[in-house]
Amino acid sequence: MEIIHDTTEFHIDKMTAVAIGKFDGIHKGHIQLLSHILKQKEQGMLAVVFTFFPSASVFFGQGPKAELTTRYEKRKLFEELGIDILIEFPLNLETAATNPEEFVEKILVKQMHAGYIAAGEDLSFGYKGMGNKELLIKMAEALGYKVQIINKVFYKDREISSTFVREAVERGDMILACELLGRYYSFEGRVEEGNRLGRRIGMPTLNLYPVKEKLLPPKGVYYSKVLYENCIYPGITNIGYKPTVNATSEISVETYLYDFDRDMYGKEIVTELLQFKRPEQKFTNVQELKKQMERDIAEGRQFHG
Repeated sequence: MEIIHDTTEFHIDKMTAVAIGKFDGIHKGHIQLLSHILKQKEQGMLAVVFTFFPSASVFFGQGPKAELTTRYEKRKLFEELGIDILIEFPLNLETAATNPEEFVEKILVKQMHAGYIAAGEDLSFGYKGMGNKELLIKMAEALGYKVQIINKVFYKDREISSTFVREAVERGDMILACELLGRYYSFEGRVEEGNRLGRRIGMPTLNLYPVKEKLLPPKGVYYSKVLYENCIYPGITNIGYKPTVNATSEISVETYLYDFDRDMYGKEIVTELLQFKRPEQKFTNVQELKKQMERDIAEGRQFHG
C-alpha cells in the first residue's frame, strides 16, 4: 500500500475509487463503505482512502483525543483490507479553509483522478464542513465521476459508529466492542521490559506501553490472546498501573500466556481483549498478589478451554 502524507502536492495518474472519512476504529460501518471502493478494483480502479491528519475533531479540539485506532494501526488495517493508496492529508488552518467545491474539483478530481466516490449519508468536508453528499452528487455529472451513497450499518436498533464503539470500550464491554468492530479490540506494539516481578514469582508477562493517543478500557484484568508470527496464544491481561508493586503513573498492558516461556523482549505483538474479568486491585503484599494471579490464571484456562 502506498501512503501519501505530510504533503498537499501529489497526483495520481490512474483512475481511482475513493472513500473519505476519519475511520476511527475502522468498524463494520466503515468496512461496508470500503467494500464498495474495493469492488471497483475489478473495473481497473485503484482503491483510495482519503483522511485528514490530524482529524478535524482533534485539530479543532471538538472531540476526544484518544482514538480507537492509532495512525499505525489504521495503516496496517487498510493494507490488510486491500487498499491501494492511503492519503493522510495534512489538516491545518489553510487546508481547513478549502472551499468545498474546490475540494471536489481540485483535490478529488484533478489530483486524485476520482472516477467513483463512496460516501456515507453524513459526509462533511471543506470549509466548516459545508460540503456534503448533495454537493458531491450535484457536481458528479459535470466532473465525470460516479457517487454511491452507502446506507448505515446497524447493531440491533442503533447505528454502528465510532461513538458507539468508544462507549463500549470505555465501559469495558469488549464483547460488544468486538460485535461493532468485527474484530477484537487490541493493542499493538513492541514488548518492553518491566520490573520482572512476574518472572521472579514464576509468572512471566509480556509488557506493552500504549501510546497516549490510544483509547484505554477500564483498568483491570481481561481474558485475552496474543498474536505473534501468525500464531495465537491465549492468556490473561492486566491493564493499569500495577499498584501493588509500581509507584509510577505509566499504564501498561501486561499479559500472561499459559505455558509460554519464550524471551519476547523487543518483539512486535498484538494483544486482543476478549472479555473483562475484574477491576484492578491493590494488594497488601506480593504474596496476596501472587495468589490472586494464580486464581485469575486458573479461571483463564477454564475460560479458554
